[in-house]
Amino acid sequence: MTIIYILIEHLQSNTFSAFFGGQKLITLKRVSSTNDYLKEELSKSTPFNEGTVIMAEDQLEGRGQAGNKWLTEPGKNLTFSLLLKPTFLNPIFQFNINISICVAIFEVLSPLLGSQLKIKWPNDIYVADKKLGGILIENSIQGNEIKDSIIGIGINVNQENFTTVKNACSIKQLLHREYILNDLLYELCKSIERNYFQLKKLGIVHQKPIYIKSLYGLNKIRKFNLEGVFVSGKIIDVDIDGRLIVDFNGHSAKFNFKEIEFVLNK
Repeated sequence: MTIIYILIEHLQSNTFSAFFGGQKLITLKRVSSTNDYLKEELSKSTPFNEGTVIMAEDQLEGRGQAGNKWLTEPGKNLTFSLLLKPTFLNPIFQFNINISICVAIFEVLSPLLGSQLKIKWPNDIYVADKKLGGILIENSIQGNEIKDSIIGIGINVNQENFTTVKNACSIKQLLHREYILNDLLYELCKSIERNYFQLKKLGIVHQKPIYIKSLYGLNKIRKFNLEGVFVSGKIIDVDIDGRLIVDFNGHSAKFNFKEIEFVLNK
């Protein structure tokens, strides 16, 4: 097991009124990764309740899907993790959590950013062809239930220069104004709470259509990279396991993450 070393210079605890019954927001001055911090504390049996939020002012080793790096300028963006305990959900339906979280974020940001805001499968937030945010969900499964779900979220908010990432963008770049990070965090968490409880009560009957309709590249012919082979196809759906369904001139195929790569427009 890899040991994660975490440097914390400042710890501040606040309470979100009405959020998950008023669960805590813990702000870290500097941390390797909010997901790793939360996993490490849970491994120590730290009594974090559902709805606890860990936010980092400076995240040194943020991670995306499949170990991709998530680099961010300190104090400019939202980098946080949220603890859920979706024991009501059978692990075979764990992608439903992904759908619920993506839709929650989309519903907060779409009034600000308009029709160019999209969900890039499986869980990135895009505006046109630029990446605004990403989500990393790590589930702890015991038997036939999901014991814990750590939801890591990164949203580019006030950063203006992305020298190491070619296709990144931020809310400030798009709207030419700064946003108060805690205010946006509160709105995102309230939306996550609302969608999460809807998921618990009704499943994704209302959320999946929003997810599908908002998919980046839906029903549009575009290029994909299949292990070095470039092909044209169009996204038509996502199945119950979270696999992307792409139509290639009348023949559809399903892909897990990293089995297919978008060829982004330049």
